[in-house]
Amino acid sequence: MLSVNRRYDIDWLRVIAIGLLLIYHIAIGFQPWGVFIGFIQNNEPQEWIWTPMALLNIWRIPLLFFVSGMGVYFAIQRRNWKALLLERTKRILLPFLFGMFAIVPLHMWLWQNYYHQDFSFIPNPAHLWFLGNIFIYVLIFTPLFFYLKSKSSGKLHNIIQRLMGNPLSLLLLMIPFIAEANLVQPEQFELYAMTPHGFWLGMIAFITGFMCVYFGKSFWQLVMRWKWVLLTISFALYVFRIQDLSYNSSYTLMAIESNLWIFAVFGLGYSYLNKPSKLLTYLSQAAYPIYIIHMALLYLASWIIFPLSIAPFFKLTLVTLFTFVGCFILYEFVIRRLNFIRPLFGLKVLEKKVKTTADVPIMTSRVEKSV
Repeated sequence: MLSVNRRYDIDWLRVIAIGLLLIYHIAIGFQPWGVFIGFIQNNEPQEWIWTPMALLNIWRIPLLFFVSGMGVYFAIQRRNWKALLLERTKRILLPFLFGMFAIVPLHMWLWQNYYHQDFSFIPNPAHLWFLGNIFIYVLIFTPLFFYLKSKSSGKLHNIIQRLMGNPLSLLLLMIPFIAEANLVQPEQFELYAMTPHGFWLGMIAFITGFMCVYFGKSFWQLVMRWKWVLLTISFALYVFRIQDLSYNSSYTLMAIESNLWIFAVFGLGYSYLNKPSKLLTYLSQAAYPIYIIHMALLYLASWIIFPLSIAPFFKLTLVTLFTFVGCFILYEFVIRRLNFIRPLFGLKVLEKKVKTTADVPIMTSRVEKSV
């Protein structure tokens, strides 16, 4: 079996990806089409915001699927298949169901109230669709992952590990993504939520993320060495994309750019983020609950702030602050501290510390001291 060390860079990338997701969703409220995909929309659109958001939109969700697959790799190193499925049921399926019936209706009510509609709710995962997909992937690939775990010292693994030291191996990893995009031909590459494209792309990214860690250090040393080249090519493709409307119809180029961004991010993370910190420990625990609740806080912020007669830039600032600060306050003072709530947001129940004789200070009398 491969030795497993804590990968702090992967923890950081998960935190960063969820932070970017919040920013991306905030930006949608300032686009002229936001209301058509279920967001509360500001009356004065700020379309300039979408230029930097376009840099993120073709790799932010695939990155989360990559990281989720990597998380499963680390999880199976200390669990059998039954323990893995039980743990993922508690951590993914339970929050998914709770969120769908308790969190999603909150922001749907805010949207309907803002636009003066009668409240109606048909159960749907909304922004939590990602969790449902992940749970399905775990069920599908658990047998394969445990088989690969049993062969982690075999000849095939060693051959693949050596191949991953060659930059051309990154092109091989892109082939399934290119094939998926051209076969599914999504209306827009960045439309992932509850679409066939999102499901199949997520599945490929999930298993590829697992394999990137399974391959060992050769993959990570490769992306670390080539990170600046990968980043330069990614940015060049992004600039070309936003200037050439026909680029968006090229599924091959979109898939290539998406993967190059992700490989560049992995290289940067492995170079600079693979170290522990107290901040990471806190944010790593907070990221998942904040992902679950953020839409309710974002919609509440929009519901309060958008009607105000202030400049759009100040609205953007206030909505951003309200969403982030509100999420952290709710996490810190409610979700994190109430044991009966923690499992509903994918957190473990805190065990109560039982006092033992070792914890009780021994009191001695003056007579005992003098003996």
